[in-house]
Amino acid sequence: MTSTKEIKEWAGTDIDALLSPKPLSLEAGIKRLENGMLHVAMRNNMHQCTGKMLDWWFTYFETTADLRLWHPHDHVEHGGWDDQWVKHKNYIGATIHATESLGDIPPVPATIKFHDPADVFNPERLKEAYANGDVSAVIYGRIGFGENTPIDIDGDPMDGYMLHVVRDTARGCVLRSHFFLGALTAGTEKLLPDEIGFGLMEHCYTEFTYLSQVLPSLYYAENKTGDKAPLLW
Repeated sequence: MTSTKEIKEWAGTDIDALLSPKPLSLEAGIKRLENGMLHVAMRNNMHQCTGKMLDWWFTYFETTADLRLWHPHDHVEHGGWDDQWVKHKNYIGATIHATESLGDIPPVPATIKFHDPADVFNPERLKEAYANGDVSAVIYGRIGFGENTPIDIDGDPMDGYMLHVVRDTARGCVLRSHFFLGALTAGTEKLLPDEIGFGLMEHCYTEFTYLSQVLPSLYYAENKTGDKAPLLW
């Protein structure tokens, strides 16, 4: 399990600041950390969507067709969830394999293991942020790339970290996506190039813009929580 203290050490920042709606110094862009890792940020406005919908999405998608709804260009293949994933119910603790490209960067296998966000954020700050409406969903995962991406004894990919923090607004929701990549090559001469960061920015903006166009209808049609679609007439 990764603690907030450890996250601050490699991120070089107060990770809990993502829980505040106040502007951040990096809302969209890339930054090279002191240890050589690459911090990539992207901000999306997802009109007519909510944090609850986005959190549900990670319990819903399970096919390559679903992935291609999310990004028709970059998402190549869904490689499957492990047995910790339960349709419509749970993705925390689950690992997914997929093949994706980043625009002009050729497709590569990706592995993501999802965690409870309280593993990375201060639990009390997180609880308070939910209570006062500063966040409506938080998605946290450990990530790695390549055919044989290294994993630790807990099954976590060791090369990076992914954070999606959602806040509901009057017109939908705001999604802040932050990635910290290149942990395996930090402190060496083989750092991830900036092009990876710019490609991920383009990818992240595009995939959540596409998803925002289909997510409300999918959620109301497929979710099992009893939420009803609004009457539009």
